Amino acid sequence: MNAVLDYLNAHRDRFVRELCDYVRFPSVSAQPAHKPDMRACAEWLVARCEAIGLEARLCPTAGHPIALARTPRRAGARKPHFVVYGHYDVQPAEPFELWKTPPFEPRIEGTSLFARGASDNKGQHLAHLNAVEAYLATGTELPCDLTFVVEGEEEVGSGNLAGFLKERQAELRCDAVVVSDTGMPAPGLPALTYALRGITAVEIKLTGPNRDLHSGIFGGTVDNPAMALSQLLAQLRDKKGRVNIPGFYDDVVPLSAFERKQLARLPYRERDYVKFLGVPRLFGETGYTAWEQRSARPTVEINGLTSGYQGEGSKTIIPSWASAKLTFRLVPNQSPAKIAQLVKRHLKKFVPPTVRAEFQDGHGGEAYLLDPRSPQAEAGLRALKTAFGREPVLLREGGSIPIVTEFKKILGADTLLLGLALPDDNAHSPNEKFDLDNYAAGQRLSAALWPELAALS
Repeated sequence: MNAVLDYLNAHRDRFVRELCDYVRFPSVSAQPAHKPDMRACAEWLVARCEAIGLEARLCPTAGHPIALARTPRRAGARKPHFVVYGHYDVQPAEPFELWKTPPFEPRIEGTSLFARGASDNKGQHLAHLNAVEAYLATGTELPCDLTFVVEGEEEVGSGNLAGFLKERQAELRCDAVVVSDTGMPAPGLPALTYALRGITAVEIKLTGPNRDLHSGIFGGTVDNPAMALSQLLAQLRDKKGRVNIPGFYDDVVPLSAFERKQLARLPYRERDYVKFLGVPRLFGETGYTAWEQRSARPTVEINGLTSGYQGEGSKTIIPSWASAKLTFRLVPNQSPAKIAQLVKRHLKKFVPPTVRAEFQDGHGGEAYLLDPRSPQAEAGLRALKTAFGREPVLLREGGSIPIVTEFKKILGADTLLLGLALPDDNAHSPNEKFDLDNYAAGQRLSAALWPELAALS
């Protein structure tokens, strides 16, 4: 192991240069104009895997290709097998004017590398590849077989990954999946994320008159769809932050005393949090801490409201229609399909007879929960402590990674979420960055992880 760590340290500058090369690709999966960039980025990754001694190939899908790479296997050797998942696609960089420097021209300032995709997710999975390079280059035997699955559609819903996993189920059957696409609560404080919230999306549209109307001539005789929608949405939440939908909390499993104790260990100062968010005051469900509200409780959010005139000045109309996009973050044991039905049933009760309502289901994904005291979780915690030199914390995260539940269903494997991102890394926002100290620590984490996990098998 010393040879592996020495190699990682000796090649630290080169690994940073290679990450800079990686983030220069504008691999934006959501924008068709970047399809050639997506292909070029995936080919770069496959070439990088081959250069360090992995057997790698580009696998086509109905959308963007998936990079598949595996460590060399010796005939007759039987080792534990683990899958490392990542994604090479990135979020759109707009609005460009809010970036201090161009998003696909990497800039290093202090220990931070600024570029779109640096943290989410190129730097995080490249750290694992670098660790494997160190094993192979120094002749240090890996105690397990590894397969890297790096897709190009995570930022647009991973629509083709489940089919890919099913087609290669036998090849990808593994003891566990390792994902570094989550975060740490503070610099230098490593964390194992053992739970993710799920999600379900619903869109509602209310239509009144068959065209926009003059509000002076017709106002007072026609219901205003924007007003009706506002009154309808007000039924979704009470003043204590509770969702007002009957049956919404029926399947919610309360946090255990152990979990609440672990969440209480996380660093938190309300004043700093308020300043970071730029809000005058916090709001959340009564009876829960901020960490619990944002990671372990279900929520309702209005993601978008659209109606009427939005240009400069005024236009005195009664809009013909109004719409809203809603998402509900869910916790383990809540069904996205069931919640969507409860939402629509509840809202339909409050739709006035003066407008017509249309509902459309959006994407959904189940929450994920790993037993934080399982042997694999404890192995991950030991590897984190080795890499960072500090006792790690257990973390629930409020975001959703729907493919994690697919790994469980299709491959029968739990997922270890060992994130390297910091709270201020600006994922999905302008001026995204990745801490280069975390990049190096992630390589040490990966080096320490495989002996820990292999020992369990």
